[in-house]
Amino acid sequence: MIDMVIAGGGPTGLMLASELRLHEVQVLVVERETEPTPYVRALGLHARSIEVMDQRGLLERFLALGQQHPVGGFFAAIPKPSPSGLDTAHPYVLGIPQTTTDRLLGEHAADVGVEIRRGCELVGLSQDDDGVTVRLADGGQLRSRYLVGCDGGRSTVRKLLGVGFPGEPSTVDSLLGEMEVGVAPETVAEVVAEVRRTHLRFGLGPLGDGVYRVLVPAEGVAEDRSIPPTIEEFKRQLRAYAGTDFRVHSPRWLSRFGDATRLAERYRTGRVLLAGDAAHIHPPTGGQGLNLGIQDAFNLGWKLAAAVNGWAPEGLLDSYHTERHPVAADVLNNTRAQMLLLSPEPGPRSVRQLLSELLDFEDVNRYLIEKITAIGVRYDFGEGHEMLGRHLRDVRLKQGRLYELMRGGRGLLLDQTGRLSVAGWADRVDHVVDVSEELDVPAVLLRPDGHVAWVGDDQTELLGQLPRWFGAAAS
Repeated sequence: MIDMVIAGGGPTGLMLASELRLHEVQVLVVERETEPTPYVRALGLHARSIEVMDQRGLLERFLALGQQHPVGGFFAAIPKPSPSGLDTAHPYVLGIPQTTTDRLLGEHAADVGVEIRRGCELVGLSQDDDGVTVRLADGGQLRSRYLVGCDGGRSTVRKLLGVGFPGEPSTVDSLLGEMEVGVAPETVAEVVAEVRRTHLRFGLGPLGDGVYRVLVPAEGVAEDRSIPPTIEEFKRQLRAYAGTDFRVHSPRWLSRFGDATRLAERYRTGRVLLAGDAAHIHPPTGGQGLNLGIQDAFNLGWKLAAAVNGWAPEGLLDSYHTERHPVAADVLNNTRAQMLLLSPEPGPRSVRQLLSELLDFEDVNRYLIEKITAIGVRYDFGEGHEMLGRHLRDVRLKQGRLYELMRGGRGLLLDQTGRLSVAGWADRVDHVVDVSEELDVPAVLLRPDGHVAWVGDDQTELLGQLPRWFGAAAS
């Protein structure tokens, strides 16, 4: 029996597999496609995902291949400066194509011992009290203790489970692709600027060597969005919106996507769980989709590992749904709002103008950017200190940086008093006695995903919280 089968080798599946391997969980990723997708669906990482990469020692790899951009102006593309005082050590957006993100996460997964089988399609599943049986398209079977569906918006795992996926179907489609342009860059920029005064779902972005990333509204809603558009369809729509097709030619890839918005009714059914697009789909406004999936994986990985390794307290695995489902619901709501604000119709344009005026207030600007970047996420751990449930930013210590101490995926007690103890949980929680000028509390207990589970200086209170997240003390 395999400890874990993950269906889907995209960024969510790869991140989850790597998190599990940190805890020596045996993981097999089955991926239907024989090669990584060439489509650049997502263009960057937001602050919370950047923090995730930093916590696992991956950030330098990403920084070397990405470009840092200001975080302002990401809500409905309303141009505003970056807000000040964001609660992160990484107040920027890292521009990096998804193909590069996929490659780097794949390399990391290989480094930590994840097995990935490409051209391997899951077509059936059944589960019992001991595990999950997975049926493959080639007639083979796998047996695992748990299964996670990270297999995209059309998730086979979700459909086989019979989990409801309520929401709204697409009302508009967009065409997206990379192709060469046969006119001068100055002409492209001038025409695009004029079109975007009224049509914000239109754009041509230079990639170098005459190649552009082209986004243009489609003529209608496709019955089968898996069928890629043709270059002629791109030309027709470019002429309809810009009066010119920019003499586009030699496409690298062409695709279409819609604005469907759906959220799985539950993230866990027995020993089978859902993550990433298998659990939620929404328009790409704000660039939140890939980030949301990576953060799902970061929340789920250590909890599944705890279940496999036998120390998970009651309810820990269910807390994945409890914590992440509301986060996805909030993303769906803000993308719905952003899509409305991108409409060229008079009513939405008036609301957009009003919101633009409100965004001149620093607190409003910060609030919406915290939504887009997930900095504002706070899990409900009950009453207590204002830090409780929030993700702790990287803080500098006398002996280094906090995130450098979290790379093993374990819990961490940062103790500025030197009087506390995690005896009984030392196999799951690191005890670091150090001080930081950036932290004005005596001690914090951090879960492996960096969220604050306890704040204080009382050993008895600490002993009341350690079992909640890390199970019973070792005998």
